Formats: sequence, C-alpha cells, structure tokens
Amino acid sequence: MSTQYEIYVEDKDTRFHCGGEQRLLHAMQAQGLGSIPVGCKGGGCGICRIQITQGRYETRKMSRTHVTEEDELLGFVLSCRVTPKSDLSLRLAPKPKEGTSESAA
Repeated sequence: MSTQYEIYVEDKDTRFHCGGEQRLLHAMQAQGLGSIPVGCKGGGCGICRIQITQGRYETRKMSRTHVTEEDELLGFVLSCRVTPKSDLSLRLAPKPKEGTSESAA
C-alpha cells in the first residue's frame, strides 16, 4: 500500500491526500475536488501548472512550452506529471501566455 501525503493548495486554502505513486491532479479529481484547474491530464496543455513551495516530489516528462528548465528549478511543474515524495504545499500558476506581460496583483 502506498504512503499517503497531505497536499495543501495555498491559494484555495484546501487540502487533499495523494499516494506516493499517484499524480497530484488525478488524486485531487478522485476526491471530487476542483482546487487545481484540469486540462488534458497528459502534460500537453499547461492548464494544471502549479508552483510547489514546500516538499519533495518527482516529475515525469513535461512540455518545455509550459515549464522551462528555469521554471522547473523554481518549483513550477504540471500537476498531472507530479508524484509527491512528502507532504507538499503549492500555489496555482497560470499557463504562460504568448505576448502578454501581465503580472498577478
């Protein structure tokens, strides 16, 4: 049986549990929650982009269109491509849009 980790979504002040072999987005959906936006569920659309602010995790291959190497070093990942290795805290991170330079206020 897989270890269960607590996942805290800072923006929504919500928590859910995720097994160590389960991807974050899938675990959230299985619990009927909508804390993280859902897109294609395969790493291609970037809708489920988040920034992990605390904790250990592993990622599967992600599109560099949505998560650059520099982004990944700052904790940006696609939640459909991440499995937790400890309890995690995260923030939602909008999909980068071409040609926009708006910053979140």
